[in-house]
Amino acid sequence: MHSSLSMSRRSLLRAGACLALCALSPPGRASPSAVREIRIVAAPTSAPLTGKGEVDVWAYGGQIPGSELRLRQGEPVRIVVENRLEQDTTVHWHGIRLPNAMDGVPGLTQPPIRPGESFVYEFTPPDAGTFWYHPHANSLEQLGRGLAGALIVDEAEPIPVDRDLLWVLADWRIDESGQIWPGFGNMMEAGMSGRVGNTVTLNGAVPADQPVRAGERIRLRLLNSSLARIMALRLEGHDPVIIARDGQPCDPHVIEGGRLLLGPAMRVDLLIDMQGEPGRRYQVTDEFYEGLGYELTGFAYSNELALRTTALDPLRLLPNPLSEPDLANALRHELTLEGGMMSLMMGGGMMHGMRGMSGMGQAVWSINGTSMTGDGHAGMKPLFALEREGSHLITIRNQTRWWHPMHLHGFSFRVLTRNGSSVPHNQWADTVLLAPEDAVEIAFVADNPGDWMLHCHVTDHQMAGLMTVLRV
Repeated sequence: MHSSLSMSRRSLLRAGACLALCALSPPGRASPSAVREIRIVAAPTSAPLTGKGEVDVWAYGGQIPGSELRLRQGEPVRIVVENRLEQDTTVHWHGIRLPNAMDGVPGLTQPPIRPGESFVYEFTPPDAGTFWYHPHANSLEQLGRGLAGALIVDEAEPIPVDRDLLWVLADWRIDESGQIWPGFGNMMEAGMSGRVGNTVTLNGAVPADQPVRAGERIRLRLLNSSLARIMALRLEGHDPVIIARDGQPCDPHVIEGGRLLLGPAMRVDLLIDMQGEPGRRYQVTDEFYEGLGYELTGFAYSNELALRTTALDPLRLLPNPLSEPDLANALRHELTLEGGMMSLMMGGGMMHGMRGMSGMGQAVWSINGTSMTGDGHAGMKPLFALEREGSHLITIRNQTRWWHPMHLHGFSFRVLTRNGSSVPHNQWADTVLLAPEDAVEIAFVADNPGDWMLHCHVTDHQMAGLMTVLRV
């Protein structure tokens, strides 16, 4: 009976997804017989994260980070995910604008993938860019043990660079035995900065020098897959140009102040003309946490003559097919983030000012006074509804003493203002980083129907209440 009901629900979800795909897929790009199929297995394995022996991890495709998926814009894909863990899982395709039934939130958009079972995700990526995939079930532990991978959607025509590099950055809490410390869900950490690790890896290994050649042009894709670590990267001796954020092209611009802020779940594409001297080494440092800066890696130039000596023309990515919000007629909404250890203690108790807690676990944070804990589940009541096809402007106010990378499923949004000042360079995102006391305005067209998660991507914060649902 249980198996029969499960198959029935999945058939309905897939049927709904096919109808939605018809609306999202460009016509004439591929026939059903040409749909590409990919298989991914989530299972325990081990990896040399520390360089001092194997660490027990959970991984996609038996590697850390998980198998790199490369898709093509506008071409349909069928991804079969097999669960060989001893607990339920799902996969969320972070940043991809896809049908709601394919979004990977257990209970809300799909049944969980039980141990030994599989689930088929089918979608057509409408946007080219740098995205990623990770669980949305017991996500604090599953992501913290390694379940994350990059998903690159290639442009129809490759851009003119010498190399296209990907850096998947992550941190890990390693204990004295050289294994991942199991204390997930610590409430003290959940009420502050989250589970920040003590070991940082680049593409799943202890960062080594990055070999480069003078005069070459590199596209560097950065992805922060950490549970909580925010990074402020400085590239000594170089002037990288930001050409995309969260997969969406922007006006090319240099990094403000020389430090690139990269919160959990955020991605940035950089264009770097390697202008260093042959034979020299240049540091890449992370300076976010005061007094705890460290060298992440370094650019090590070969002794070869420069590949080219004349400056290259500027490069701009073609825009993705995003609907431009009508700001003059946009409906306005407000989200207020509250809570955290310092704020709540000053307010007179852990649950001060919070109501409507749903899900599993203890609430430390709230959005508009309401807390949802966990990863998502059936029957989650939307905070508010958005008129379909309408333009919507949302003000997010961070009234806490902590940083929050806020992620909206199913959409990319234009980042309009921060603390009353216009945000330049035509920037779109799916995750926006708010400093303490920040107020940010974002806008988008609600052209993708369904119930969509909005949550902080410091995973401890999400699990402890900083999560809600918006209905289109």
